[in-house]
Amino acid sequence: MNSRSSRRRSNKQIPVKKNTKIDKREKEAKELDDLKKRVAEFDGSKVSTFDELPISSRTASGLKLSHFTTMTDIQKASIPVALKGKDILGAAKTGSGKTLAFLIPLLETLYRNQWTQYDGLGALVITPTRELAIQIFDVLRKIGRAHAFSAGLVIGGKDVQTERDRIAKLNILICTPGRILQHMDQAANFEISNLKILVLDEADRILDMGFKKTLDAIVEHLPKERQTLLFSATQTKSISDLARLSLSAKSSEYISAHEKSVSATPATLQQYYVVTPLAEKLDVLFGFLKTHLKAKILVFVSSSKQVRFMFETFKTLHPGIPLMHLHGKQKQTARIEVTERFSESRYACMFCTDIAARGLDFPSVDWVIQLDAPEDAETYIHRVGRTARFESNGKALITLTPTEEEGMLARLETKKVPIEKITIKESKKKSIKPQLQALCFKSPEIKYLGQKAFISYCRSIFVQKDRSIFKFNELPADEFAESLGLPGAPKIKFMNSLKAKRLKNAPQAPIDSDSESEVDEPKAEENSDAKAVRTKYDKMFERQNQSVLSQHYLNMIKEDDATQSKEDGDDEDFISVKRRDHQLPDSDASDNEGVPRIDESIPVSKRQAKMALSRKASLKSKGNSTKLIFDDEGKPHAIYEFEDEESFKQKGEVEQQKKEYIEREGERMRDVDVVDKEMAKERLKEKRRRRKERALVEKDSDVESENEEFVINNPEKPVEINFDGIDVGGSSADEEDEPKPAKRARKWFEDDEESEESIRRKKVKEQLVEVGEPETLEDLEALSMKLLSTSR
Repeated sequence: MNSRSSRRRSNKQIPVKKNTKIDKREKEAKELDDLKKRVAEFDGSKVSTFDELPISSRTASGLKLSHFTTMTDIQKASIPVALKGKDILGAAKTGSGKTLAFLIPLLETLYRNQWTQYDGLGALVITPTRELAIQIFDVLRKIGRAHAFSAGLVIGGKDVQTERDRIAKLNILICTPGRILQHMDQAANFEISNLKILVLDEADRILDMGFKKTLDAIVEHLPKERQTLLFSATQTKSISDLARLSLSAKSSEYISAHEKSVSATPATLQQYYVVTPLAEKLDVLFGFLKTHLKAKILVFVSSSKQVRFMFETFKTLHPGIPLMHLHGKQKQTARIEVTERFSESRYACMFCTDIAARGLDFPSVDWVIQLDAPEDAETYIHRVGRTARFESNGKALITLTPTEEEGMLARLETKKVPIEKITIKESKKKSIKPQLQALCFKSPEIKYLGQKAFISYCRSIFVQKDRSIFKFNELPADEFAESLGLPGAPKIKFMNSLKAKRLKNAPQAPIDSDSESEVDEPKAEENSDAKAVRTKYDKMFERQNQSVLSQHYLNMIKEDDATQSKEDGDDEDFISVKRRDHQLPDSDASDNEGVPRIDESIPVSKRQAKMALSRKASLKSKGNSTKLIFDDEGKPHAIYEFEDEESFKQKGEVEQQKKEYIEREGERMRDVDVVDKEMAKERLKEKRRRRKERALVEKDSDVESENEEFVINNPEKPVEINFDGIDVGGSSADEEDEPKPAKRARKWFEDDEESEESIRRKKVKEQLVEVGEPETLEDLEALSMKLLSTSR
């Protein structure tokens, strides 16, 4: 029975294995050639969906799985141009889909260049804020899930060394300007010479945040042969300067998706404004929240101190809606957590600064409230752009003071922003001043936050450039401080400096007796009013610029009270031991004969006496030790011999010599740094080259093995039979660069005889049987008998 089955197996032809890997590579190469032809022949004038674009199947599947089907106006205009490799200066409204407009060409550029992990950094995306960088990274993960590129975030808030170790392994990098420039200057393994595409998102905001010099330095590090995509919501002179620096003059195009539109904001956005005094803004906001409990609301204010004060006070007052806050002084983990919570919430209110005004996509925002006026019309457009995104509906409300109304409306009109005035019913208004005053009286922390919020708001008004809108001299400081619950307007440092300048420049007026009598009369009235009966709230509101009594300050007051009670002769703590300075009174030598005087150098305690006898103290008394070296003549010299003063002065002035020395050493260190970086980069390039060659060799070996036919009759290649799972084959390609482990030295307790490990290895080698391929049935039976005998 066994002989018949074995004859059938021997007579049966074994099928040849198909070359699946070769077919797959040939198919990919053919698809890549077809894709390049489609891109070259693509017109791009009449496209509305992503399926019509000449993109790879991997990008198309990522878009389909992420439910992106229809393109927006900026995507229709920019993606076909970017796919052809041209530079773009794009301008579009907020919420118009600029992220996909540069991510799709980015992925396609690297795919058409067959980018691998050994080619280094291929694409760089620079954004103004960390939140926007995280959002872009999430979109990239969605649409690029089918690609094999490595992508990463460098946004600060983490260890620099950890980022430095990982940044060399990335193909796509999304970052903020400051941290990426630091890595360019310091990380030797950060190779950017092969960069293919550079993206600057929200470029106007990057320049507004003071990163102009940083961007210029980054662009100088990058190769000139690259594609640049620069996107911004507004077109300003600074953007034009940056475009001339970054874009190529020959192959750059300016694309504006909404240049001919009637409004600078989406048509589905309803915009309102209300005129209210500065002291009633918090009352208006609290009443609005009480009447919109089932809504998702964003509230913008000028400073992070105001965000913190409003969040802490409203959290205590319980308006009935979940509250959150976001500002730049928070830690990175807290900022990420808040943005995720607000995105996932159905009904919530988030107080924030302009850090959330650019690029962030919060789904289903119903209302955007600007409690403080923005610095310009562009900032207003970006703020209201957080709602009514992608043709959805949204509403926006801005509160203006009577002094801000005329100037802000004129600025919005020049930017084509339609806005409607509304009034608030008196029945809907609710004053929260008594609650805020009670909070400030009970909690020093709340009062401290209120003082900081007052000062930061006044400073934000003072530094504004547009004086037609922000009139600092007309601020009702006392009423505004009272609306925050403060007993009085805190003193501001820059206000004091302004008053000092005014008094210094003011002409001196003569002082007469009438003026003195007029000044003295109110003081008498104040003294008479002080005798009247007042409540604790009246006393609190009469104080000016109260400081917060922290726990440290309270402890200081307690210590001062204790010392004062001791000086007054308080005998409550007569049992407690008090430390005093025991010194003999100064008197004549006749009165104190035989009594030694207390010297400061003599130790007065056991601890000081022990320290005086220590080796450190004894060495200190001997002075500094000197080490000598001897020349050829046997004369001693100090290790560091100083030059004579006369010979030093003959060389020139001291400051000039100091300056020359610093310049000389600085130049030498810069040369050494350049050499070190070049050496490190060369080592990195050589390492990547070896890895790439190794990968190609492995592919070729796979191809050769696939081309071989699986035939039984091949006696030239012996069969290795492995026992007990022990691999005795040769080393792989990955192990060629690894050093061989050193032979273990024999221990002192071991004899010269062979160890158990060596005996076991010999047995395994003896069990290996090397034979040729069996040709007949007798050969197969002989081979089976030999295997059975060795296994026993």
